[in-house]
Amino acid sequence: MNENKILHVMILDKFLAPFIDFVDENFGRDNHHYVFITSEKYEYGLTPEHKVEFLYTDDDIFITLLEYMKMAKKIILHGLWRDKVDILLYFNQELLKKCYWVMWGGDFYFPETKSNIRHEVIRNIGNLITYVKGDYELAQKWYDSSGEYHECFMYPSNLYKEYDITQEKYTTTNIQLGNSADPTNNHIEVLKKLEKYKNEDIKIFAPLSYGDQVYAQDVIKKGKKLFGDKFIPLTEFMPFEKYLEFLGKIDIAIFAHKRQQAMGNIITLLGLGKKVYIRNDITPWELFKDINVKVFNIQDFKIDLIDEQIKKANQQKIREYFSKENYLNQLKNLFESK
Repeated sequence: MNENKILHVMILDKFLAPFIDFVDENFGRDNHHYVFITSEKYEYGLTPEHKVEFLYTDDDIFITLLEYMKMAKKIILHGLWRDKVDILLYFNQELLKKCYWVMWGGDFYFPETKSNIRHEVIRNIGNLITYVKGDYELAQKWYDSSGEYHECFMYPSNLYKEYDITQEKYTTTNIQLGNSADPTNNHIEVLKKLEKYKNEDIKIFAPLSYGDQVYAQDVIKKGKKLFGDKFIPLTEFMPFEKYLEFLGKIDIAIFAHKRQQAMGNIITLLGLGKKVYIRNDITPWELFKDINVKVFNIQDFKIDLIDEQIKKANQQKIREYFSKENYLNQLKNLFESK
């Protein structure tokens, strides 16, 4: 790695290959170097053509990565997911002032479960990146973080696109439950809430290809027991275009996470004019309120479809905030900030 580049520290995840593609296309590769903290493997759309570097041994991290961090103009941490990276930063705290931490949620929610080293890193990190201001405020509250707030929705999965999806008319109400096989989706709690509608003309779709597969089997068992063939688990990973086609057929989506999660799904569904239910005690509720987008409180669940006027207003607001133009400006500000 050459000096004065922006160093991106990453893990294998579905959001990151599209991010690299977007940055390459709009900003070029000259000023960016991508490091994945894992053994060499190509998953979630990452290919050898992305020309990234893999670091995973102790020498890789405590010698090579440290050297890269010292040389870098900026360090963008795509989540805080690796204990060894935490330790490296803890013992080299002078690096923290040029670190920009993309807040993913799981890396700082439930602070009582996080190590003292993680607490110290978050407390002293120079810059925090999120578009959910409430998450930044939680880092201040839970970790006494004093870093600077940078508003950016960071990943192309959050980008509004004009999707050419045929939205067919059905008599059946199609309901999406959650976005993955992560227990934080609280599927079983929602299935019990939906049980009173089991004789209605509904289908319940649960995307379960991504996450804890033992938990996924528990969800499938419960869903089939309560709803029979009306419960449809989606257990195969779908390419993006196919997943969009699926979202186009949804009428109502329910996300029962007790923290900020599944935002790519939620934004896409709102952009498609769908009715979205979330909890009203999580930070995205405030975000959507601030940008005048109507989401519905999961405690007030009803099976009726979204009002046409609300649908059109939501689509317009999502189109404006999550536009490519706004995204490019946010990234430009992030990459060029002092």
